[in-house]
Amino acid sequence: MNIKMLIAAGILAAGTISAPVWAQEVLKVGVEALYPPFESKTPDGKLVGFDVELNDAVCARLQVKCEWVETSFDGLIPALNARKFNYINSAMNITEPRQKVIDFTVPIYDVPSQLIAKKGSGLQATPESLQSTVVGVLQGSAQEAFVKKHWAPKGVKIVSYASQDQIYQDLRSNRIQAAVQKTPSAVSAFLDKPEGKDYEVTGAPLDDTSVLGVGTGFGIRKGNDELKKRLDGAIDALKKDGTISKLTQKYFNADWVAK
Repeated sequence: MNIKMLIAAGILAAGTISAPVWAQEVLKVGVEALYPPFESKTPDGKLVGFDVELNDAVCARLQVKCEWVETSFDGLIPALNARKFNYINSAMNITEPRQKVIDFTVPIYDVPSQLIAKKGSGLQATPESLQSTVVGVLQGSAQEAFVKKHWAPKGVKIVSYASQDQIYQDLRSNRIQAAVQKTPSAVSAFLDKPEGKDYEVTGAPLDDTSVLGVGTGFGIRKGNDELKKRLDGAIDALKKDGTISKLTQKYFNADWVAK
């Protein structure tokens, strides 16, 4: 019997506690794993991507065990507030509407959002250019909030989808003529693949911090100040030691660490 087993046996025999004192803390993390290169799954079901590696680094820094809990993107905030997990790590922009119902860590990274369309279409990210098109966007995303605020009132038809993969499928079949999403996701999940060879990023990045937010962070239940403080500390340390910068270079080919 090793030393830990002996200690545990003595403690349990004394009736003081019911579990070993060295039991590792577990934090549950909410995610929708359908948004490469941020988070997705390999054919054998393994979670991979920028946010996955980032989470590994944060949990190692905190010396905790982290477990993923998967749900749809638009269901992440309700599930967080229902205490199904401790925090959200799913490429979620820090926006004013979301900050009314949950808290966020400090911003971690800040990537642009852009329009993609067929090469040669001439489409631009303006309501005037998109009058005769249908634009696809992820349901519950900051990008959805942007197009509904700026484009839908000016006559652009918007269709919201439960997953980003469905958007790319409908783009290829011409059910929609353009889509809006975070630029790295468009490149990794579609444009760099054979099925996306006829499409391109077009137009300037979207610009409205009131709906697109001030970067991406982890979502935390309101009032959970202790967890926010711990996560902020780990994130700040990983910014300072260059870990997050290296990850943005690896996955985005750019240094998009939030300042």
